[in-house]
Amino acid sequence: MPNTYSQLYIQLVFAVKNRQNLIKEPFREKVEKYMCGIASAKKHKPISIYCMPDHLHFLVGLNPDQSIANLVKELKQSSNNFINENKFTKITFNWQEGYGAFSYSRSSIDNVVEYIYDQPKHHKTKTFKEEYISFLEKFDITFDQQYLFEFYN
Repeated sequence: MPNTYSQLYIQLVFAVKNRQNLIKEPFREKVEKYMCGIASAKKHKPISIYCMPDHLHFLVGLNPDQSIANLVKELKQSSNNFINENKFTKITFNWQEGYGAFSYSRSSIDNVVEYIYDQPKHHKTKTFKEEYISFLEKFDITFDQQYLFEFYN
């Protein structure tokens, strides 16, 4: 029986509902580890993750047996429940609708990993909105401003 071989690297980007700064440093790593566990359980390969207070970046080696949309749905639902059940926030936690998914070649992975781990440094000089739009432009993705994440300045 033949096997399936793939090399699919996807950076996922999504935001906290209402762009609230709810992912706090005392539990950030717990959320990241939990999300990596969800991805691993679905046979994806977590490579790099960083939760900023209002959004996250997650680089995964994608299992071709599951769609990106299903992976994101599982990650969001499971982590919503995990954060709320552990009472990490005083209000109900939810992710915003929508996400970004950007593909990379194997030769780019080290740079993407470094970029994700340097998120706090990047956001000292660039807003999440500026960062996200730069991704859309870099990947030549046509978009309508009204359908982007809710951005608050």
